[in-house]
Amino acid sequence: MLDKVKSDPFDIAKQNLIEPYGLTEENLFDLHNQLEVKGVDFADIYLQSTISESWNLEEGIVKGGAFLIDQGFGVRTVSGDRTSFAFSDTISQKTLEEAVKNTLSISRTSTEKKKSIYLDGKKNSPKSGQASSLYDYDNPVDAMSSQEKVELLQEIEALARKKDPRISQVMASISGSFSIVMIVTDRGLITDLRPLVRLSVTAIAEEKNRKEYGVSGGGGRFAMNSFSGSTLETYVNEATRQALINLESRPAPAGLMSVVLGPGWPGILLHEAVGHGLEGDFNRKESSVFSGRIGERVGAPGVTVVDNGTISNRRGSLNVDDEGNTSQNNVLIEDGILRGYMQDRLNARLMKTNVTGNGRRESFAHLPMPRMTNTYMLPGKHDPKEVLESLEKGIYAVNFGGGQVDITNGKFVFSASEAYWVEKGQIKYPVKGATLIGNGPDALTKIKMVGSDLKLDSGVGTCGKDGQRVPVGVGQPTILIEGLTIGGTAE
Repeated sequence: MLDKVKSDPFDIAKQNLIEPYGLTEENLFDLHNQLEVKGVDFADIYLQSTISESWNLEEGIVKGGAFLIDQGFGVRTVSGDRTSFAFSDTISQKTLEEAVKNTLSISRTSTEKKKSIYLDGKKNSPKSGQASSLYDYDNPVDAMSSQEKVELLQEIEALARKKDPRISQVMASISGSFSIVMIVTDRGLITDLRPLVRLSVTAIAEEKNRKEYGVSGGGGRFAMNSFSGSTLETYVNEATRQALINLESRPAPAGLMSVVLGPGWPGILLHEAVGHGLEGDFNRKESSVFSGRIGERVGAPGVTVVDNGTISNRRGSLNVDDEGNTSQNNVLIEDGILRGYMQDRLNARLMKTNVTGNGRRESFAHLPMPRMTNTYMLPGKHDPKEVLESLEKGIYAVNFGGGQVDITNGKFVFSASEAYWVEKGQIKYPVKGATLIGNGPDALTKIKMVGSDLKLDSGVGTCGKDGQRVPVGVGQPTILIEGLTIGGTAE
């Protein structure tokens, strides 16, 4: 963790979310106290202000740019498994009072107030939350001028075209946001300032009437001017490399075969096929294939999966989740044994377990739910070269595009965007159209070798669930899975 921050998050939150609207801390505490009636298990008020900006380049021209300010609040009460919620994009004493009144009119079963949880109008706990932070408390977009952002995109275009005359088109985008969050709970007033940036590069290569593409990029919770020098060169090199390799690809064979998954971004398969099934709400409702299986073997020996929201500057990391709970490093599967689920406050209470710092929401206008942060498999003992050399005949998948999963049965379908045909441990040629088809829990048991080369993705992941999208991270070492079905073109 970073030991120092440049700004006091509580002061910045006050200056943006309280003072401009004539509010005080005492106003917020009083409003929250009104929600504390018998019949309400817990309640919170979530205030947020977000500034975001994006720029896009296509055909050598910066064709689009956008700047957005979004702010508002949400008021929630929870009674049993029932949730009442009201939100507004207008912050004021009046709108907050109306939201509190409307939420209570739906949720409460009694008009009797609980004993006040505040002392002299203030909660007896720290107001500023974290003493240290996983990321700097500065607006990442301000690190570069508009002209510098345009020049950065133009530099990407020039670098990519210099790589090879077959690069016929380059698309690039850069985006950033700065979100100021204040959460009023029965544990006090908690704040967080969240920077987030992302850069994407797409290169299209063309030869003999054939077009192929490659995609690269990165991001995280740091300043936008971090995209420079060797970092920028790495992203451009990767996008052009993928595009040129795919020009040489042949149709992928189909059938049941062993597969080696490369490190890093291929962890998206783990995220989708396993991670969602370990979220608390699906398991409380018994709609996940992992429901009721804590303590059971769900993966091969050597398979350990964690969800870790505490890694400095990572895209999926948070100082606190969107319920004010401190982020944690949660072991989900340990040496193949299921150890726990990811929990928000509602599902943890109903399942009589602890919160895990996974209560996340897209914005003030959405309800929190159990969501992943940075989910990855820990490294094993095998040299990655040894893992690949053990593949007698099969697919080596290095990068993935889109995919789908059904969490009720764990079945998944994923398309490889970069893959190779391997015989006797040697890469023979790149293949196109390789689709991995399988069952998440079943695939975990078929992992035969886990490499020592754990790699996290470059910081580009966004996860969708119930219409909400949040930034996440994925990762894994090189792994060998026996007996996956590959959809492709039969020889």
